Amino acid sequence: MTATTPPELQPVPSIDDLIERVVQTVEGRRDDLVQWRRTIHRHPEVSYQEHQTTALVSQRMQEAGLVVRTLPGSGATVDLGAAEPRVRIALRADLDALPVDEMTGLPFASRKPGVCHACGHDVHTVGVLGAGLALAAIEEELVALGVGVRLIFQPAEESMPGGAHDVMAAGGLDGVDRLFAVHCDPSVDVGSIGLKVGPITAASDSVHVTLTGRGGHTSRPHLTQDITYALGKVITDVPAALSRRLDPRSGTALVWGAVKAGSVANVIPARGECVGTLRMLDSETWDTAGPLIKEIVQGVVAPYGVTAEVRYVKGVPPVDNDAATVSAFTAAATAVAGPTSVVSTRQSLGGEDLGWYLTKVPGAMARLGTRAPGGPTYELHQGDLVVDEEAIGIAAKLLAACVLTSVDPAGLV
Repeated sequence: MTATTPPELQPVPSIDDLIERVVQTVEGRRDDLVQWRRTIHRHPEVSYQEHQTTALVSQRMQEAGLVVRTLPGSGATVDLGAAEPRVRIALRADLDALPVDEMTGLPFASRKPGVCHACGHDVHTVGVLGAGLALAAIEEELVALGVGVRLIFQPAEESMPGGAHDVMAAGGLDGVDRLFAVHCDPSVDVGSIGLKVGPITAASDSVHVTLTGRGGHTSRPHLTQDITYALGKVITDVPAALSRRLDPRSGTALVWGAVKAGSVANVIPARGECVGTLRMLDSETWDTAGPLIKEIVQGVVAPYGVTAEVRYVKGVPPVDNDAATVSAFTAAATAVAGPTSVVSTRQSLGGEDLGWYLTKVPGAMARLGTRAPGGPTYELHQGDLVVDEEAIGIAAKLLAACVLTSVDPAGLV
C-alpha cells in the first residue's frame, strides 16, 4: 500500500507558477466571462434588488463545487482554500446598477427602462467571479499554503450608507486579514491599473433639505413665504457659506443633484426640496460637517420665514489604501499585465462604501482601466458608458494574483 502525503505536507509550486496557472484559467474562460458580464449588463438591478445577479453568481460558484452563503435579501459570500487558514484574503465586488437610462445602443444594452450599469459594477462582479473560479482551480495549493479566500458579492453600493454594513453585520469580514477590490476607470486605458497609497476616494454624505411655508399667487409674493425663492438661496448660499466655514484643504464640495418646487408658472408652492451630496477629502471634516450644514441652512432661510427640515445621512468614509496591500496589488499587476501597467492615480471626490471595510481590515482599491486605447473617454454614472471588455479578464487575473502576491510560505508579505 502506498502512503498518501497529506495536502499540507505536499510541495507547493512557486507563487510565480501559481499566478501563471490562474492567468491561464482565466484566459481559458474568457468567452464565458464576457457572456456572463453581458447577461448581467442586459438585466441590471438596483440596490437591494440584485436577486437575478446573485443567482447567476451563485450558480457559477456552485458548478465549480464551491459552497455559497447567500446574504439576507441579496448578495453572497463564498469561502475557498484552507478551512482554518493562517491568512484569509477577501475579494469584493458590488452588484447593483443605477437608476439611469442606458444610451449606448449596444446589442446587450439594458432591457430595463431607467436602469443600467453606468458605473461598471457588472465588470467588478464578473472580475471577482472569474478570480474565484481561477483560485478554485488551485484550491489544493491554497490549502497547502494555509491561505483562505473569501469572495464578497455585495449589494447596494450605490445607496447610502451602503450595503457594506449589511455584509459586515452578516459576518462577511469575520476572519479576513486583507481585502482587495477594483473599480472601473473610463479615463484610463484598458491594461493599466491606477494605484496610490492612502486615501483614493472621498467621504460622501447625503443632504436633503425640505422647505415648507405659505404659498400663493405669483402676483402677490409679499403675501407668501415664497418657497421657490428661499430654495434658490439654499442652493446657492449654503455651498458658499460652507466654503468659508471649513478649511479649504479638506476639498469639501456640496453639489445639488435634484431640485423640486412647484408645477406651474403662476403659483408659488407651499413646499420645495433639494437633494445633493457633500463630499470631502479628509475624515476630520467628515466628523463635523453634518451639524454645520444644518446650522447654515437655518441661517440662510431665516429671513424668509419658511420652515426648513434638513435630513443629513452620513454616507461613507474615504477609501484609505493600505501600503502593504498596494504593494501586493503592484506585484500582481506587474505579473499579469506587465511592468508598465501600474500608473499613478489621484484621490477623487467620488464616494465608495469599500471605505467602511477598510476601517476594520487593511485593504486597497485599484482603478481598473476600461478605455479602449485611442477611444473616447466616458464618465461614470452616465448612460452612455462603454467599457472595453478586455478589462473583464484583466480584473479576474489581477484579483486572483493579488491573493498569491499577498502571501509567502511564512504568511502575509
